[in-house]
Amino acid sequence: MSRSPITHRREKRWSARRLVRTLAACAVVLVLCALAGGWYLYRDLSGSIGTSRALADGAPTSVGGDTNILLMGLDSRKDQNGDDLPPEVLDKLHAGSSDIGGYNTNTLILLHVPADGGRARAFSVPRDDLVDIAGHGQDKIKKAYGLEKARTEEKLAAQGVTDRRKLETAGREAGRRAEIQTVRAFLGVPIDHFAEVNLAGFYHLADALDGVTVCLKKPVKDRYSGADFPAGKQTLNGQQSLAFVRQRHGLAGGDLDRTRRQQAFLASATHKLDSVGTFTDPVRLLHLLNTAKQDLVTDQGWDLLSFLKQAKNLSGGNVEFTTLPIERFAEHRGEDVNIVDPAKIKRIVADAIHPVRSTPPAVPAGPGATPDPKPAPEKPSAPVLDGGGIPCVD
Repeated sequence: MSRSPITHRREKRWSARRLVRTLAACAVVLVLCALAGGWYLYRDLSGSIGTSRALADGAPTSVGGDTNILLMGLDSRKDQNGDDLPPEVLDKLHAGSSDIGGYNTNTLILLHVPADGGRARAFSVPRDDLVDIAGHGQDKIKKAYGLEKARTEEKLAAQGVTDRRKLETAGREAGRRAEIQTVRAFLGVPIDHFAEVNLAGFYHLADALDGVTVCLKKPVKDRYSGADFPAGKQTLNGQQSLAFVRQRHGLAGGDLDRTRRQQAFLASATHKLDSVGTFTDPVRLLHLLNTAKQDLVTDQGWDLLSFLKQAKNLSGGNVEFTTLPIERFAEHRGEDVNIVDPAKIKRIVADAIHPVRSTPPAVPAGPGATPDPKPAPEKPSAPVLDGGGIPCVD
């Protein structure tokens, strides 16, 4: 019995619909597999980023959903395991031998991210501020990490520990705890998360972004950092970016001007991350995480994926940078230091984060330093963003 033309057409339409449904189902399966694969790849990459337990259990935390993040930039020429960086990397970094730098935190920035999505605040702490370091008396704030790292390793060595890797790991954890505690006490605010990056981090970040654009008001040339740039807007590769953020010689404000350059670099890098779609492009995001694992250590409880999604809101000039002020220059144990007013610092940070909060009256800076008749320079202003989100600095 032959089929009628109508039945035949119905069977063809049903067959076509079944093919479409099959293809659609296959597409859904492929998408789900890709998403699952991307998720597991993300988990693998994020799991390979160094983590730390330096944030002590029971330490004070921010309330109301606000987040305070301490960014620590180590001036070490070592990798995360304490091994020397390869000679070819050191050569590109223009940073001298692996014996230079020690474990000073030459970059200290507290990033306050409000829960309501409002403008974030970034407070740069000058590295030579003279502060109280628990167990070490008064010293430069940048030295808290290295001082405690060395003391911890000496104690363990005296107890018979000889494994270099164990000494390095324990020493670094102690150093991180000391730096976090010192900054927390100095600024008077909780620290919820932290990120530590080594000297090569600026280099790798700039390369991962195919360059970071900066703007200079005048040309500069410095043999110490390797900075050699004309005036105007320009895109720096990894090697140039590191020279840019390290330069202090030849700048009127010295270290304070270098702090401005670090702020400008971070503002431009965040702008670039957003402008090229890194926060919404899984492939770019995974590439960024793969780059970060070389240089980055974060606290164990930090969900980096959630923060990276949030970080999109920090681009486009949505971060206000402040360099915390110093009162004057002095000498302490034969080294140049910055004399600061701890109560004034706490008041500035508290007023910026919680404007209605009352603070104790200012008290004079503690003793222990010889005043220098030369006054401190005026506090450098925050980087000024042009129409394209690029800070212009001296």
